[in-house]
Amino acid sequence: MVPSALKKQLMPMLQEGFVIKRAVFQHCLELYPMEEWNKLMQRMNKLNRFKKKNNDFIRRFTAGVKTVEVDGNGRLLIPKDLIGFAGITKEIVLSSAINIVEIWDKDKYEEAIEAASDDFADLAEEVMGNDDFDVDGVS
Repeated sequence: MVPSALKKQLMPMLQEGFVIKRAVFQHCLELYPMEEWNKLMQRMNKLNRFKKKNNDFIRRFTAGVKTVEVDGNGRLLIPKDLIGFAGITKEIVLSSAINIVEIWDKDKYEEAIEAASDDFADLAEEVMGNDDFDVDGVS
């Protein structure tokens, strides 16, 4: 069941549907609004398929990709193979990741957050602290 607050945010995208796939770096799922998925596919279509690395990447990146919709009752049916990949047992966490939504098993999400908490300050400085980043008032 998609929480009502998230469903309201996703309302403009509900008609187009979503793509759900395995995450690249974590054992969670990524839910792409169709518009975001199409933008990503435009980028991937520019890859030269005659380079083995590109071909291998495309195959692995799109493995298990499914289109899904939120039904009239606000439910999202997650395919069983993807549930298995993410290790989803009972409770899930829906986590906003800028232009997509990550879907996690609750325990695995808490473990990932806890494991990353020790070096988050260093990571934040490395990723966001460079002088070339032009943002007003972000701290």
